[in-house]
Amino acid sequence: MARQYELLLLETIENLGLVGDVVKVRPGYARNFLLPNEMAEAPTPEKIESLKAARAIAEAQVAKQRSEREAIIAKLEGITVTLVRACNDQGILYGAVTHRDISDQLIADGYGVDMRAVRLANPLRRIGSAHVTIQFGRDLVAEITVEVKPDRIIELETPGHTKHHHETAPVDEDAAPEAEAEPTDETKSDRATKSARKSSKKPAAE
Repeated sequence: MARQYELLLLETIENLGLVGDVVKVRPGYARNFLLPNEMAEAPTPEKIESLKAARAIAEAQVAKQRSEREAIIAKLEGITVTLVRACNDQGILYGAVTHRDISDQLIADGYGVDMRAVRLANPLRRIGSAHVTIQFGRDLVAEITVEVKPDRIIELETPGHTKHHHETAPVDEDAAPEAEAEPTDETKSDRATKSARKSSKKPAAE
């Protein structure tokens, strides 16, 4: 296992530490990023002492930021953000909705959410709803709903149905049976003839 470097942070670095913190980092991270950019150096008692005032200011800023983020998370929980986008007749967007799009809409709606706080596994590529997580740090989390709507009226096909779908009216088994058709004159004449024939075949009364 590679030996870690112990460095004193000269400024606050997110997810690593505050100015004045002594941290341990991988050698590559130290050599290729922190040291060349003068963001850290080898710790000495004198340098640590000189950064105490800066560290106190950083701690106050972090406490204030956390308080603000806690308030934002409380307001965000369960809200719905609506975005209107152009799409084709099948509801597929011409341009996917990304972290930045959601962040921009949240800011426009009055919520201070940086795009880095938007946890979106994949860009949204069609109209509809999606649950999106907003997260600050490790423990400040809220789930919102992102509703993507089309910029025009479209007719979407659903499984088992088409745009032009005709259904046969259901049969009402409890309905009264239809009345028999009124007999025509020709039918009445046929019935009279048959009745006369039956009468002529009967034996005469004694």
